[in-house]
Amino acid sequence: MSFAFPRVYPILDVSAIPQTGRERFLKELGEGLTEAGVTLLEYRNKTGDEWELIADAGVLRQSLPAEKVKLILDDRADLIEKLQFDGVHVDSGDVTPANARWLLHPHHIIGTFGGSESLLEGILSEPADYFSIGPVFASSTKQTPRGPIGVDGVRKLRQEAGPDPVLVAVGGITLETAPAVLAAGATTVAVSAAIFRTDDPVAEFRRWMAELNEQPIESS
Repeated sequence: MSFAFPRVYPILDVSAIPQTGRERFLKELGEGLTEAGVTLLEYRNKTGDEWELIADAGVLRQSLPAEKVKLILDDRADLIEKLQFDGVHVDSGDVTPANARWLLHPHHIIGTFGGSESLLEGILSEPADYFSIGPVFASSTKQTPRGPIGVDGVRKLRQEAGPDPVLVAVGGITLETAPAVLAAGATTVAVSAAIFRTDDPVAEFRRWMAELNEQPIESS
Protein backbone atom coordinates (compact mmCIF):
# COMPACT_ATOMS: atom_id res chain seq x y z
CA MET A 1 0.00 0.00 0.00
CA SER A 2 1.47 3.36 -1.05
CA PHE A 3 -0.77 5.59 1.07
CA ALA A 4 1.14 7.90 3.43
CA PHE A 5 -0.66 8.20 6.75
CA PRO A 6 -1.07 11.77 7.99
CA ARG A 7 -0.27 12.79 11.55
CA VAL A 8 -3.96 13.43 12.24
CA TYR A 9 -6.62 10.77 11.60
CA PRO A 10 -10.08 12.27 12.26
CA ILE A 11 -12.85 9.89 13.34
CA LEU A 12 -16.36 11.22 12.83
CA ASP A 13 -18.57 9.48 15.36
CA VAL A 14 -22.30 9.54 14.67
CA SER A 15 -22.89 11.16 18.07
CA ALA A 16 -21.32 14.36 16.71
CA ILE A 17 -23.83 14.61 13.83
CA PRO A 18 -26.99 16.65 14.49
CA GLN A 19 -30.37 15.13 13.64
CA THR A 20 -31.68 18.44 12.29
CA GLY A 21 -30.05 19.51 9.05
CA ARG A 22 -28.04 16.32 9.00
CA GLU A 23 -27.35 16.15 5.26
CA ARG A 24 -26.38 19.82 5.04
CA PHE A 25 -24.12 19.48 8.07
CA LEU A 26 -22.27 16.53 6.54
CA LYS A 27 -21.99 18.18 3.14
CA GLU A 28 -20.53 21.40 4.54
CA LEU A 29 -18.28 19.47 6.93
CA GLY A 30 -16.95 17.25 4.15
CA GLU A 31 -16.34 20.13 1.77
CA GLY A 32 -14.65 22.14 4.50
CA LEU A 33 -12.38 19.28 5.55
CA THR A 34 -11.44 18.59 1.93
CA GLU A 35 -10.45 22.21 1.47
CA ALA A 36 -8.53 22.07 4.75
CA GLY A 37 -6.43 19.20 3.43
CA VAL A 38 -7.82 16.09 5.12
CA THR A 39 -6.57 12.92 3.45
CA LEU A 40 -7.97 10.23 5.77
CA LEU A 41 -11.24 10.11 7.72
CA GLU A 42 -13.22 7.37 9.45
CA TYR A 43 -17.00 7.35 9.79
CA ARG A 44 -18.17 5.42 12.87
CA ASN A 45 -21.82 4.57 13.50
CA LYS A 46 -22.49 1.89 16.11
CA THR A 47 -26.01 3.01 17.06
CA GLY A 48 -27.92 3.92 13.90
CA ASP A 49 -29.63 1.60 11.46
CA GLU A 50 -28.23 0.65 8.08
CA TRP A 51 -30.32 3.21 6.22
CA GLU A 52 -28.83 6.02 8.30
CA LEU A 53 -25.34 4.68 7.77
CA ILE A 54 -25.80 4.45 4.00
CA ALA A 55 -27.32 7.93 3.78
CA ASP A 56 -24.52 9.52 5.82
CA ALA A 57 -21.86 7.65 3.88
CA GLY A 58 -23.29 8.81 0.56
CA VAL A 59 -23.04 12.46 1.54
CA LEU A 60 -19.55 12.01 2.92
CA ARG A 61 -18.31 10.29 -0.24
CA GLN A 62 -19.77 13.02 -2.41
CA SER A 63 -18.25 15.86 -0.36
CA LEU A 64 -14.91 14.13 0.29
CA PRO A 65 -13.84 13.10 -3.24
CA ALA A 66 -12.01 9.79 -3.64
CA GLU A 67 -9.07 11.36 -5.49
CA LYS A 68 -8.30 13.47 -2.41
CA VAL A 69 -9.58 11.65 0.68
CA LYS A 70 -9.47 8.05 1.89
CA LEU A 71 -12.71 7.18 3.69
CA ILE A 72 -12.71 4.38 6.25
CA LEU A 73 -15.90 2.75 7.55
CA ASP A 74 -16.03 1.26 11.01
CA ASP A 75 -17.04 -2.43 11.24
CA ARG A 76 -18.91 -2.96 7.95
CA ALA A 77 -16.55 -4.59 5.47
CA ASP A 78 -19.61 -5.81 3.55
CA LEU A 79 -20.59 -2.25 2.62
CA ILE A 80 -17.25 -0.87 1.45
CA GLU A 81 -17.75 -1.59 -2.24
CA LYS A 82 -21.36 -0.38 -2.24
CA LEU A 83 -20.47 2.89 -0.53
CA GLN A 84 -17.29 3.42 -2.57
CA PHE A 85 -15.28 3.79 0.61
CA ASP A 86 -11.55 3.13 0.67
CA GLY A 87 -11.27 0.80 3.63
CA VAL A 88 -12.60 -0.60 6.87
CA HIS A 89 -11.63 -0.74 10.52
CA VAL A 90 -12.47 -4.06 12.17
CA ASP A 91 -12.22 -5.00 15.85
CA SER A 92 -12.97 -8.14 17.83
CA GLY A 93 -16.59 -9.09 17.18
CA ASP A 94 -16.39 -7.91 13.57
CA VAL A 95 -15.00 -9.91 10.69
CA THR A 96 -11.30 -10.69 11.00
CA PRO A 97 -8.71 -8.72 9.05
CA ALA A 98 -8.14 -11.84 6.93
CA ASN A 99 -11.84 -12.09 6.09
CA ALA A 100 -11.99 -8.36 5.35
CA ARG A 101 -9.02 -8.72 3.02
CA TRP A 102 -10.75 -11.61 1.27
CA LEU A 103 -13.88 -9.51 0.79
CA LEU A 104 -12.06 -6.43 -0.49
CA HIS A 105 -9.55 -5.54 -3.18
CA PRO A 106 -5.83 -5.35 -2.37
CA HIS A 107 -5.87 -1.55 -2.65
CA HIS A 108 -8.39 -1.17 0.17
CA ILE A 109 -7.10 -0.07 3.57
CA ILE A 110 -7.75 -2.43 6.47
CA GLY A 111 -7.20 -1.40 10.06
CA THR A 112 -7.65 -3.38 13.25
CA PHE A 113 -6.97 -3.20 16.97
CA GLY A 114 -3.35 -3.97 17.72
CA GLY A 115 -3.14 -3.93 21.48
CA SER A 116 -3.29 -2.01 24.71
CA GLU A 117 -0.78 -2.86 27.42
CA SER A 118 0.95 -5.12 24.91
CA LEU A 119 0.46 -6.12 21.29
CA LEU A 120 -2.04 -8.90 20.69
CA GLU A 121 -0.35 -12.21 20.04
CA GLY A 122 0.27 -12.68 16.32
CA ILE A 123 -1.43 -9.40 15.38
CA LEU A 124 1.40 -8.16 13.19
CA SER A 125 0.99 -11.17 10.93
CA GLU A 126 -2.59 -10.16 10.11
CA PRO A 127 -3.16 -8.64 6.63
CA ALA A 128 -3.86 -5.16 8.02
CA ASP A 129 -2.43 -1.82 6.93
CA TYR A 130 -2.58 -0.21 10.35
CA PHE A 131 -3.03 -1.19 13.98
CA SER A 132 -4.83 0.99 16.52
CA ILE A 133 -3.35 1.08 20.01
CA GLY A 134 -4.75 2.41 23.26
CA PRO A 135 -6.71 3.93 24.72
CA VAL A 136 -3.87 6.32 25.39
CA PHE A 137 -6.08 8.44 27.64
CA ALA A 138 -9.72 8.15 28.71
CA SER A 139 -12.09 8.44 25.73
CA SER A 140 -15.47 10.17 25.71
CA THR A 141 -16.69 8.77 22.38
CA LYS A 142 -15.91 5.05 22.49
CA GLN A 143 -16.61 2.75 25.41
CA THR A 144 -13.85 0.28 26.25
CA PRO A 145 -13.05 -1.88 29.27
CA ARG A 146 -9.35 -1.21 28.81
CA GLY A 147 -7.55 1.30 30.99
CA PRO A 148 -5.44 4.13 29.55
CA ILE A 149 -1.88 3.17 28.66
CA GLY A 150 -0.47 6.70 28.58
CA VAL A 151 2.47 7.94 26.56
CA ASP A 152 4.76 5.30 28.10
CA GLY A 153 2.40 2.59 26.83
CA VAL A 154 2.68 3.95 23.29
CA ARG A 155 6.45 3.88 23.56
CA LYS A 156 6.38 0.27 24.78
CA LEU A 157 4.13 -0.85 21.92
CA ARG A 158 6.36 0.82 19.34
CA GLN A 159 9.32 -1.04 20.77
CA GLU A 160 7.38 -4.30 20.52
CA ALA A 161 6.19 -3.60 16.96
CA GLY A 162 9.48 -2.40 15.53
CA PRO A 163 9.84 0.58 13.20
CA ASP A 164 7.66 -0.45 10.26
CA PRO A 165 4.04 -1.13 11.31
CA VAL A 166 1.62 1.80 11.20
CA LEU A 167 0.44 2.41 14.77
CA VAL A 168 -2.62 4.62 15.22
CA ALA A 169 -2.88 5.96 18.76
CA VAL A 170 -6.47 6.36 19.96
CA GLY A 171 -8.32 7.58 23.02
CA GLY A 172 -8.67 11.03 24.58
CA ILE A 173 -5.79 12.64 22.70
CA THR A 174 -5.75 16.44 22.66
CA LEU A 175 -3.67 18.90 20.70
CA GLU A 176 -1.62 19.46 23.83
CA THR A 177 -0.81 15.76 24.27
CA ALA A 178 -0.54 14.77 20.60
CA PRO A 179 3.13 15.77 20.13
CA ALA A 180 4.21 13.55 23.02
CA VAL A 181 2.17 10.62 21.67
CA LEU A 182 3.75 11.00 18.24
CA ALA A 183 7.20 11.34 19.74
CA ALA A 184 6.63 8.11 21.65
CA GLY A 185 6.23 6.25 18.38
CA ALA A 186 2.67 6.58 17.11
CA THR A 187 2.49 6.99 13.33
CA THR A 188 -0.65 9.07 13.64
CA VAL A 189 -3.14 10.15 16.28
CA ALA A 190 -6.82 9.33 15.83
CA VAL A 191 -9.02 12.17 17.06
CA SER A 192 -12.77 12.33 17.48
CA ALA A 193 -14.22 14.53 20.21
CA ALA A 194 -11.31 16.98 20.25
CA ILE A 195 -12.19 17.97 16.68
CA PHE A 196 -15.84 17.15 16.06
CA ARG A 197 -17.29 18.33 19.35
CA THR A 198 -16.01 21.85 18.90
CA ASP A 199 -17.99 24.79 17.55
CA ASP A 200 -16.06 24.73 14.26
CA PRO A 201 -14.62 21.29 13.44
CA VAL A 202 -13.05 22.45 10.18
CA ALA A 203 -11.19 25.29 11.87
CA GLU A 204 -10.11 22.94 14.65
CA PHE A 205 -8.79 20.42 12.12
CA ARG A 206 -6.83 23.20 10.43
CA ARG A 207 -5.32 24.09 13.82
CA TRP A 208 -4.26 20.49 14.43
CA MET A 209 -2.71 20.20 10.97
CA ALA A 210 -0.88 23.50 11.24
CA GLU A 211 0.56 22.89 14.69
CA LEU A 212 1.53 19.24 14.23
CA ASN A 213 2.92 19.60 10.73
CA GLU A 214 4.96 22.67 11.60
CA GLN A 215 6.27 21.17 14.82
CA PRO A 216 9.12 18.65 14.48
CA ILE A 217 8.36 15.43 16.35
CA GLU A 218 11.44 14.24 18.20
CA SER A 219 11.34 10.66 19.37
CA SER A 220 11.89 10.02 23.03
